[in-house]
Amino acid sequence: MSERALSMKQDNRPDFPPQSASSMYSRWLWLLIGAGVLVILVGLLRAPLRGKPGLTVTSTDTAGTNVSSGLAMVQPERPRPHRSGAIPTLTAEEIVTSKVSQFARSRREIVRAIGRRSKTEVPPEVEKFFDAIEAGKWDEIKAQWESLARQSGQYENSTNHWADLDPFWPAVLDAYGVAEQAHLWPPQKLLDYGNAVLDSLRPGMVYVGGTDNGRWIPELLNETSGGEPHVMLTQNAFADARYLDFMNTLYSDRIITLTSEDSQAVFQNYVTDAQKRLEHDQQFPDEPKQVRPGEDIQMVDGKVQVSGAVSVMAINEQLLQSLMQKNPNLSFALEESFPFKGTYGDALPLGPLMELGAADAQDGFTAERAAQSLQYWQTTAQQLLGDPEAADSPTTLKSYSHDAVAAANLLAAHNFNGEAEQAYRLATQLWPQNPESVSGLADVLAGTGRESEARQLLEGFAQQHPDQVKDLERISASWRLVVNSHQ
Repeated sequence: MSERALSMKQDNRPDFPPQSASSMYSRWLWLLIGAGVLVILVGLLRAPLRGKPGLTVTSTDTAGTNVSSGLAMVQPERPRPHRSGAIPTLTAEEIVTSKVSQFARSRREIVRAIGRRSKTEVPPEVEKFFDAIEAGKWDEIKAQWESLARQSGQYENSTNHWADLDPFWPAVLDAYGVAEQAHLWPPQKLLDYGNAVLDSLRPGMVYVGGTDNGRWIPELLNETSGGEPHVMLTQNAFADARYLDFMNTLYSDRIITLTSEDSQAVFQNYVTDAQKRLEHDQQFPDEPKQVRPGEDIQMVDGKVQVSGAVSVMAINEQLLQSLMQKNPNLSFALEESFPFKGTYGDALPLGPLMELGAADAQDGFTAERAAQSLQYWQTTAQQLLGDPEAADSPTTLKSYSHDAVAAANLLAAHNFNGEAEQAYRLATQLWPQNPESVSGLADVLAGTGRESEARQLLEGFAQQHPDQVKDLERISASWRLVVNSHQ
């Protein structure tokens, strides 16, 4: 699984190591690669989150405006009958190019409105970055991005943090994420993927996208295809103070957003719990470990230090649950990045997604629903593998493989082991090198008394794909079968 590497700094900003344009999950893989590079100190709990009132901006590129405080809020165009076929005479490539440019203009207007609100000039480097995106010049986009990223204070190589960039950074990140996905995906497959996500959402649903493709492709189509757009968030950034500001900027009139107090409470709860679990493992070394694999918790000079993707995503999961509790009348749909197992209990399949906090989940996750979820992925896999354009796109296949694993994870959590096993195998067919699907399948096999088969599966995968072994060791609960067999 490709993941975005997150590690926390004292100003409550996660780090995302730089990404390769050829990587499917790009920054999402960094979530694990960069784990442990930086630490979350207890002192970060005192770092202020810069919550601000909702932002209003003026744009000539959108269909409508709402006047508030002397400014006008950007509103997307109204819906057309078919998202990807809105202009029949255009090719898929032309449609995607137009949408990326439109999205970039919208984010540039937001950046300028942030500057007006804070009485701060937008840095010329940021304007130049948006010029490149609107012009569709990928090499220039990448070069401008890399320069800004090095000064963002967010990545491993961000050694020269430029604080003046902070207010504008989430909008810059949004624009780059959209442009990069358009660069990586075949245009028609990008439109198909985004529409599959949007078509699965009920009106008014809040969408939470985790992977880069799951976040930015639906967001691109959501804001450029017309209609009343969905609230679109990412669970990966809830621990970032700048993102909370940006979320408030975009959606404070549609959702009760997270506050600095919410964030501080979650950080404090996590650190307190982490310390207790560390002390347990130190005092009772013969008992089962309470510190989770990949969770780096240490006491240094009397202070708790935690680092790694597991820690950061555990905090993000709690913040997501806090957001849902603050908005009990809203429905949430999730595209999974790092598994949030605490949300599985009352979740239901929703096409390629899962619906969180579903009121009838306890009684409603029936065998029929499980069969429908499996059928969805059987049909999807068959279509993709039979489509030459999709079959020739590793980015496309890896993305769908990851989402199929998420569906299998949910099935397994509700003890639909047969359906989960088939879904994991479908994910492996889509991307044979996926350690997530092999790990999940091995765990199901071992959990149903087929340990020998699980061990053979893991050993075979390790031999065929040695570059994936570290990820397999990290995410597979059944890897101990291989280790024990060689002792």
